[in-house]
Amino acid sequence: MEQLFQSVNAFFAFFAFIAPVSDFLWDFPTNFKAYSQIPVLGQFSFAILLLVGVGIHFSVRTRFVQTMNMKKIVRIMLRRQSAGTGVSALASFMLGPGPGNIVGITGAISVGRPGALFWMWVAAFFGMATAFMESTLTQLFKEKNGDEFVGCLPFYGRRILGDKRIVGTFLSLVFIVYALFNVPPQTFNVFTAIGTIANTVAGTQLARQSTVYYCIAVGLMVACSFIIMGGIRRVTAYTDVLVPIKAALFCLMSIVIIVINLPLIPYFFREVVIGAFAPYALFGGMIGTALAQGVKRGLMSNEAEQGTITMAAAIADNDHPCEQGFVQSLGVFFDTMVICTMTGFIVVMAHVWTGAVDGQAWESVRASKLTVYLASVQALVPVSVAHVVQIVMCVCYGLFAFTILLGMISFAEISANFISRSK
Repeated sequence: MEQLFQSVNAFFAFFAFIAPVSDFLWDFPTNFKAYSQIPVLGQFSFAILLLVGVGIHFSVRTRFVQTMNMKKIVRIMLRRQSAGTGVSALASFMLGPGPGNIVGITGAISVGRPGALFWMWVAAFFGMATAFMESTLTQLFKEKNGDEFVGCLPFYGRRILGDKRIVGTFLSLVFIVYALFNVPPQTFNVFTAIGTIANTVAGTQLARQSTVYYCIAVGLMVACSFIIMGGIRRVTAYTDVLVPIKAALFCLMSIVIIVINLPLIPYFFREVVIGAFAPYALFGGMIGTALAQGVKRGLMSNEAEQGTITMAAAIADNDHPCEQGFVQSLGVFFDTMVICTMTGFIVVMAHVWTGAVDGQAWESVRASKLTVYLASVQALVPVSVAHVVQIVMCVCYGLFAFTILLGMISFAEISANFISRSK
């Protein structure tokens, strides 16, 4: 078994270059002295300018489609599908929120301070327009595969970029690699969540190679195999149940924690606004960090501009292509403005991100964003119920990770359909 672990580690060690390359691209060209010395502008990377700029462009061109009446969008989302092909708009919407809504926001605040939350809201607002455009395009160019629809960026990318098959094949391979490389971290997130619950219940730290973790591994493999082998319809059937449960649990528990700490709400908004606009942040370089972290989290939490939401949008059955665009735009709002903001409330109000709270050693918790988040939760609730609240939040975190794990494997299959429809 040890040899198997070493082989797996060696395989992923081969791809260790991806992290520094990713960091370089996110920072370019701020990592060059000549650009970084430009006042204010030199703090913003090309990726930040591009992502926000595209969102602004689509917002203007669509006359701020993200401000459309939300009641109409909800009616579209809840309407029964009109045909026997595809899945409902709601089922497609349910493939959304992931663990980045918790640990991602915690990390953004730890690095970029509370001001990152403001820029996350800004990025999400304009990202709603991008999500609308992506989802509408994928609905326009989706294709039938038996009794299901398939489609995503490779399908409409090919049609837009000269209708050359090599373009779609390249984009498909990129998405397959991206999706499958998300499998290990999401699997790790599931293990972390269930392991934390087991540690809390047992009152001790269980070894990673204990029987409990092997049982988690077997259970996870069986569950994923059973659900995914049933096709996208079975996947959405389970996410239709799991997503409302995790969202309702997380929102309810977060609201209770916020209400318990109601006097700290003014502190939250003061820290977010000052962190985003204070003169020292603007000219001292902090705003660049806050904005970069905010836009990253806004992107990673709701997936606008990544292209992954196009895969979920393509399988939906709608009367008009724009309808799914509205639904996925609402998904960006729900992911960022609701779920991520609730996480932000808890993390900022608890002060753990500042280094220590109630004698807790910052160095002992900062290595794990989930630990920072759970420490924040514990700091805001009565000691008598701290363990119960921690278990509930871990259940939510585990469900976030599990549904994203199902989604990523399904997205890899959807992308592969462009290359070949053979099972």
